[in-house]
Amino acid sequence: MALLEDLQARSGSKCELCGATENLKIYEVPPVSTGGIDGSLLGCDTCLGQIEAPETMDPNHWRCLNDSMWSEHGAVQVVAWRMLSRLKSEGWPQDLLDMMYLDDELLNWAKATGEGQDESEKVVHRDVNGVILENGDSVVLIKDLKVKGSSMVAKQGTAVRRISLDRENAEYIEGKVGAQQIVIITKYVKKI
Repeated sequence: MALLEDLQARSGSKCELCGATENLKIYEVPPVSTGGIDGSLLGCDTCLGQIEAPETMDPNHWRCLNDSMWSEHGAVQVVAWRMLSRLKSEGWPQDLLDMMYLDDELLNWAKATGEGQDESEKVVHRDVNGVILENGDSVVLIKDLKVKGSSMVAKQGTAVRRISLDRENAEYIEGKVGAQQIVIITKYVKKI
């Protein structure tokens, strides 16, 4: 639990988004490549619940971002940008977004989940049955797939856990089969 202790020390045992002191948990900011202290933040149940379930969002709760968007920690800045983008139709979040500055690396991280784009611009990944796939989902292969550039064949029925999505092409996902990271076409997978 060294990560939890490091995040508590960094945040003063407060939610890094709203400042609450109860029910704090580690939140790895997706898409997670490294995790750790640079890829995580300490969040309360209220914030994390609304991040994970946008339909439960209370716009007034997020007025706290007026302060937390200025955090020196990238993970906090990325989540603040995403939540402000999600709420920009409220009016006040757009003003905060206009003031906020993220360097190119952080902005790419913030946009990696498709937050801030209009629904018509988002790339939606669907499995063979039309079920929407998200980063971190698990899928199963529905047919044997020959892996290009290798003699390996990924067998039908193989589970691929913690997939990542190609943000530019709705037909491609990435995942590990055995020890090898491969690109898989979505029409050959089924969400589990």
